[in-house]
Amino acid sequence: MTSFTEARALLLSLRTDYQAAMSQFRWPDPENFNWALDWFDGVLATDAAHRDHPALWIVDAPSGVEQKISFAVMSARSNQAANFLLSQGITKGDRIILLLGNIAPLWEIMLASMKIGAVVIPATTLLTPDELQDRLDRGEARAVITTPDQLSKFDTLAGDYQKISVGDPIIAGTTHYDIESHSPQFAPATATKSDDDLLLYFTSGTTAKPKLVLHTHRSYPVGSLSTMYWIGLQPGDIHLNISSPGWAKHAWSCFFAPWNAGACVFILNQPRFEPRTLLDHIVRCNVTTLCAPPTVWRHLIQLDLTRWPVRLREIVGAGEPLNPEIIEHVRKCWNITIRDGYGQTETTAQIGNPPGQQVKPGAMGRPLPGYQITLLDSANDAVSEGEVAIDCRNGAPAALMRGYIDAQTGQPRGADQPFYRTGDVAQLDEDGYYIFVGRADDVFKSSDYRISPFELESVLIEHPAIAEAAVVPRPDPVRLAVPVAYITLIDGTTPDRTTAHSIFQHLNTRLAPFKRIRILRFTQDLPKTISGKIRRVQLRQAEAAPTPPTDYAQFAETDFPDLRDHPPR
Repeated sequence: MTSFTEARALLLSLRTDYQAAMSQFRWPDPENFNWALDWFDGVLATDAAHRDHPALWIVDAPSGVEQKISFAVMSARSNQAANFLLSQGITKGDRIILLLGNIAPLWEIMLASMKIGAVVIPATTLLTPDELQDRLDRGEARAVITTPDQLSKFDTLAGDYQKISVGDPIIAGTTHYDIESHSPQFAPATATKSDDDLLLYFTSGTTAKPKLVLHTHRSYPVGSLSTMYWIGLQPGDIHLNISSPGWAKHAWSCFFAPWNAGACVFILNQPRFEPRTLLDHIVRCNVTTLCAPPTVWRHLIQLDLTRWPVRLREIVGAGEPLNPEIIEHVRKCWNITIRDGYGQTETTAQIGNPPGQQVKPGAMGRPLPGYQITLLDSANDAVSEGEVAIDCRNGAPAALMRGYIDAQTGQPRGADQPFYRTGDVAQLDEDGYYIFVGRADDVFKSSDYRISPFELESVLIEHPAIAEAAVVPRPDPVRLAVPVAYITLIDGTTPDRTTAHSIFQHLNTRLAPFKRIRILRFTQDLPKTISGKIRRVQLRQAEAAPTPPTDYAQFAETDFPDLRDHPPR
């Protein structure tokens, strides 16, 4: 049986040898495994190569205050936190809502919860009281750990749960998170089974009510080896991942993947995102690896990136596919290629472009070590364009969730099928690369042609005036549906007839007639989930209403006679 340390060492040694990694890697499958105790404490916090190196580096941008915590100190503090949680009656199997920003106790408590066997429900501080009530109820939370500024959200929320407050001031009626009087030594009462519950995630809800995704002590800690490989992390790296706590990507790239590699997690806290400040700190702090969502990359490319002499070795994008023009712009400025990757809350990184491999513009990459990927039609037959699925017939990958929590039984379900279907549509090219088409719910037909919103959005944001775009169908009696684009413009651009005409000209020289966008709607903000993903479902519903929306500056292609019959390039 392959051990965790052996599997990790193999992927680190084959960092740029994709074929060897795919053929040689096997998921570790120990009976007992507790990543916090066996790996973090047992290796990172004790081995001379790691223990005194920074595990976590947090910079507060407004004040300039910095905090560095070594692997050894983080181990000791998480032991204190584990003993504190036990003193509060929180034990193995209890569920905790962890509602914290990027502050050191977040990492302490994550490790501590793993050590005692508690189940963490990560939550973002952007959640509303109604959303928190849903997490309390469906998550069956035993405790909430949060900061004083968040506690008022719970004033009217029902449930039998304990409130633990992190930081000052001390709030009456809550337990203050104070670990200093507790021992920095910790001994578990029982062994941890690798399939014991560890994390319970609520999905972002881009198309429906959030699902409850259950992960184990094997699925995310061990499963994140694929994410480590995709990013190209190495021991000693300073890794910056721009992601909010509460979402799976934060666990991917601010917790498990960098610490699997023995890298330092770097955090830059900004009250409001400022791309110049971000770039200044990437340069000053010698950040070596960077992961950012497309929204951040769209902000960055509006600046002259050549002014920042970064020392980045690896840069990746995740959350939604990156448009090819963003990748090319960054490559020209920094001579580094952004490598796309794909995964879900239900898994770790499944598909990606690892270091040293050819990156095809618009392609999200090839299957990562430990994953067997196929494209399926509705009959579960393999096709060249279809729904992305994980082939589990010879065993599910370690990284696949234990299942969705069933609303009636409270038990996990849905992860014991021959295929795990992702709900995303892709194409497979002749070299084995997967090209993202869109969410199965987002792809639509126009005049019997399949339309990929992502393809049209990629063309849209090539226009210099466009910051972000979302394409959805509008019902049409002749064509079944026609593409409509919702657009936000860069600062200083006016949503007027001249801008619309320029955008239509741009589109009509790049798109075949059946793909042409017929209506432009200019907006200040696109509807998004609190994790930052565009909610096209909301825009689709608006277009399908008996009276389409009129509260936008909008222009139709037919408003411009000179564009009619304009031949595509």
